[in-house]
Amino acid sequence: MPRPKRKEIKLTHESAVALMQEIYNECVEQRTTAIRIQNKMIGFMKEAADMALIGPVLKEQQKIIDSSIDKKLQLSKLISTITSKNIEQSGGGLTIDSDIKESIQELVAQSKKDEGGDDLTYNI
Repeated sequence: MPRPKRKEIKLTHESAVALMQEIYNECVEQRTTAIRIQNKMIGFMKEAADMALIGPVLKEQQKIIDSSIDKKLQLSKLISTITSKNIEQSGGGLTIDSDIKESIQELVAQSKKDEGGDDLTYNI
């Protein structure tokens, strides 16, 4: 029996950190796989004519690598924002403003799009 899918995310400090860690791990995995495929394709290239066949694959792998780097940069900006807000509010609980929520929703949407995505919408 498959795990039931969530439609609403309750955002706490721990769940936000776990979500960001999961996104980061997926980015690293995608980047590593793309680099491995790219290196194998370059290894298959024997002569200049092979570049015409391998070129589109290399281009697609480079897009995946660039996308994962972009996601990691967005995550680092998000983490720095959360950390600075947490330092400012050192006494109270962590509240998440609309900019941070928007960044998390962007990352989740981009991650869903890259994976083929499901039809569920997530409320943060």
